Amino acid sequence: MDSATLIALSLIIGLGLGMVLGTSVYAVELRRMARFLRDRERRSGARLTLKTFGPGLRELAVAVNTELDQGLEERVLALRRRQEFQRDLSALSHDIRTPLTGAKGYLQLATGERQERMRTRYLEAANARIDSTIRLLDQLFAYTRASDPDLVLSRETVDVAPIIEAVLLAHFPEFEERKWEPTVHMEARGVTVVGDRDALCRIAENLVTNAIRYGVSAPLIEARDGRLVFSNRIADPSALDVERLFDRFYQADSSRGAAGAGLGLSTAHKLAQAMEMDLTASVEDDMLMIELVFDSPRSPDAVG
Repeated sequence: MDSATLIALSLIIGLGLGMVLGTSVYAVELRRMARFLRDRERRSGARLTLKTFGPGLRELAVAVNTELDQGLEERVLALRRRQEFQRDLSALSHDIRTPLTGAKGYLQLATGERQERMRTRYLEAANARIDSTIRLLDQLFAYTRASDPDLVLSRETVDVAPIIEAVLLAHFPEFEERKWEPTVHMEARGVTVVGDRDALCRIAENLVTNAIRYGVSAPLIEARDGRLVFSNRIADPSALDVERLFDRFYQADSSRGAAGAGLGLSTAHKLAQAMEMDLTASVEDDMLMIELVFDSPRSPDAVG
């Protein structure tokens, strides 16, 4: 056997041994990775490390760690949502229990009262608190329905003006009590949107109710440039977190104790999203502006 053949044979044997050794090292490293993934505590932040560096192993470790990090973020987010839900549930329980407790107290007073005038007064107070509880439950039902991912809303061309007019007329006694005169500015050609009529009525109702309940001036309602804008002055802009205004059960600190559970704006936001519209809020000086942004109107026949 000449020297050239011997060298070639040695190279082949060396390459073979190298491949066997490399495969063995890869197998050991892969088994270590598998053991780490199998035995690690799911709630821990432990990440996969490498003891042997080779082609592909680093990319594999990076991909595994990316998935582990994403899983950890999802668990943290789920925990935060669960804590928020428990906190919201506690707040809702308080909001429902408070008027019911008051109603029970007035009923007890009425039971022991001999004077007809005072007994009637206590019963009226109890009835008012029961009505308050019913309104809270209605808000909760409306929010639950609006949050249903399977909610199907109709798509039709809707004239906005009659909806605004009907909502404002329904609240006329409250405006009169406050000596407020709402202002409405509509385009001369009218404003139509493609959406669900009942959902649009609910959005307008909730926005007007919010202005009455928490505002300090009559609302200004304007329709312009593909949007419906509800504006009113508020007492303490610094107490309002605009970023959380549409969150479930959110109420500004200065609004605590007012009627309502902080579901009206959240419900309106959910309904707007269900119609592929957007509901946004901003504050300029002491003016709160809530805008319903919708697409350019199309005929119902053009809606898929």
